[in-house]
Amino acid sequence: MDAPLRPEQHEDPRPHYQAIFDALPDAVLVIAEDGVISLANTAAENMFGYTRQELVGQNHRFILAEGFRDGFERLFASLRRGHGTADGAAGHHPFETYGLRRDGTEFQGEVACSLLGSEQGASMTVAVRTTAHRKEADAGLREAMSLLSATLESTADGILVVGSDGQIAGLNDQFVSMWGIPRELLATHDDEAVMGFVLGQLSDPATFLDKVHELYTHPTAESHDVLEFIDGRTFERYSRPQKVDHQVVGRVWSFRDVTPRRKAQEQARQALSDLAAQAAQLKAMAFQDPLTGLANRKLFHDQLTEALHGECSAAVDVLLLDLDDFKEVNDILGHHAGDQMLIEVARRLRSCVGSEDTVARLGGDEFVVLLTGSQDAESVAACIVESLNVPVWIEGAMLRPSLSLGLASMSQDAVVASELLRHADVAMYAAKAAGKNRYMRFEPEMMTALVQRTDMEAGLRLAVDNGELTVNFQPIVSPLLESVTQFEALARWDRDGERIPPSLFIPAAERSGLMSAIGTHMLQESFTQLRPWLAGDPRHSLAVNVSGTQLKERDFADGVLCLAESCGMDARQLVLEVTESVFFDPDEHVIEQLGCLRRAGVRVALDDFGTGYSSLGRLQDLPVDAVKIDRSFVSMIRTGAEKLPILSSMINMAHSLGLTVTAEGVETAAQAAYLTDLRCDSMQGYLFSHPEPETGLELAILRSADAIDALEELRLKR
Repeated sequence: MDAPLRPEQHEDPRPHYQAIFDALPDAVLVIAEDGVISLANTAAENMFGYTRQELVGQNHRFILAEGFRDGFERLFASLRRGHGTADGAAGHHPFETYGLRRDGTEFQGEVACSLLGSEQGASMTVAVRTTAHRKEADAGLREAMSLLSATLESTADGILVVGSDGQIAGLNDQFVSMWGIPRELLATHDDEAVMGFVLGQLSDPATFLDKVHELYTHPTAESHDVLEFIDGRTFERYSRPQKVDHQVVGRVWSFRDVTPRRKAQEQARQALSDLAAQAAQLKAMAFQDPLTGLANRKLFHDQLTEALHGECSAAVDVLLLDLDDFKEVNDILGHHAGDQMLIEVARRLRSCVGSEDTVARLGGDEFVVLLTGSQDAESVAACIVESLNVPVWIEGAMLRPSLSLGLASMSQDAVVASELLRHADVAMYAAKAAGKNRYMRFEPEMMTALVQRTDMEAGLRLAVDNGELTVNFQPIVSPLLESVTQFEALARWDRDGERIPPSLFIPAAERSGLMSAIGTHMLQESFTQLRPWLAGDPRHSLAVNVSGTQLKERDFADGVLCLAESCGMDARQLVLEVTESVFFDPDEHVIEQLGCLRRAGVRVALDDFGTGYSSLGRLQDLPVDAVKIDRSFVSMIRTGAEKLPILSSMINMAHSLGLTVTAEGVETAAQAAYLTDLRCDSMQGYLFSHPEPETGLELAILRSADAIDALEELRLKR
């Protein structure tokens, strides 16, 4: 039995370990958990070109080539997680990498690692063996890895590579930036903590994990889905299997921030939605009256055309109407009140027709109704007239709408939309001419009358332009003076050898706006032609008829006075004859015009006295100087023996108000004698003379003188 060694025989083993460590053919490094090299052998000095003192204490990354510097820290974390297992105790399978020598050259090497425990903490032993002796087939690996690394870092997508074991194998900076992962969290290499940080940002983390589990259940599957973040961001997520030699070794995840694109798409969708809404609104505006909400002219014409091209057996009726005297509502109460009335009219019209019928506003106060398949269009027309006659309160005033309505129905002679509407228009104006506030059905005779009226207006316009209108003068005699004291100027129009009565062409002139031109022409011709007779006696005067249309002109009074002055006529010798209707015009300017003329000496005579609504009652309030008794009262005198208190009352009342009286339509000596006995101031009629042109003035005066002499003889015989 051998004796134990003496104490002096025990040797320190560390030099032997160092000798063994230095004798190893592979470069061996011991790297601490923070990545700093704590030990290096001689082979490591030779392999990397640094002395041991230069290696120890430095971070190991400086001896690794670009693109291979991040793997050891992750490998260290992997070894620590596997410590205590069979694989963890044995270390990690060798893998390829590229080293970097002191002179800057790179070399390919094979690395094997294992975990080393000590009192100072865990370290990792790294054995590096050069593989320069291997075939140069892998010479491009380094370049490829470098290119791959550069590509991954330059892409806008965040890239994450996860191995089949579920551990993170690689990621690029864009992934870290996109997810906002703190660097200190990455430094822990705690994949679960990183995953928890990621999940904490998602609106639906459960769905995220479900997709991950689904893909790892089917390793070869690919996916593309969308991730919604709590902060409103949106990522697109792509996942593909990572394969080596057709074997799935992990999975590559790529993430793309599509928030700007999604916002742009949402903005585009909103813009399209707004555009569609605007288009719908514009379409509605294109076919809808903005005030009443009724159909407009365009939609009405479209529907009328469609109805006329529908079933031949279906009835089609058009009811065209406008409000009577609607302008007065706007003038008196304002346009807002007028709008309120139009809205109320629209409501009432809709209540008179069925849902399948069309009610439209053509503009202003003009409306139209289209009936399709109606059995009794006239009942609808009557309903509309009755409905609109019901009073309505607007702006504190009670108004009773009135309308004129024309009805036209489809027939073999009227199948075009424009023609049917024109027929309704003709019927509507016939209703106005018949007294308003009624409806009338179109009859062919109405069109004939319209054509004649239109033709007359066109001919009258040419007559005015060509100076075809002439003036005739009818004398007015004074029984007291036994002479002609006044001539009334009367317009005459001879057309194609036919004399057109003033009762026909004067209304046409007012409708066509020619009254002003005709009136000015009449005044000038009368002043010029009658000037010699007027200059012969200051008691002589000229009477000219004036319409309400002329009096509404702002410069009418000034124009008359200027024209009289230019023709050398004394304004005191001019008498303007007006009808009672001008005094009921709401335009105060009409009365102002008459006042201006009277102040200049012009006299005003009330024509057709006795036929107005309130002539007798309002005579004292009217700004007139004379009255002309209408011929209808004179015609009541037949023998001269009648008792006619109305005539005597009219003459006496006028005299009591300081007015002179002229009787019109005197045709017999009995009438003249009767009126003379009633102290009528003047008389006018065929008894004395018919109207004559300028060349017949002397003859008219002589005839009047003969009639006066005969009248005097008659009175003497009684």
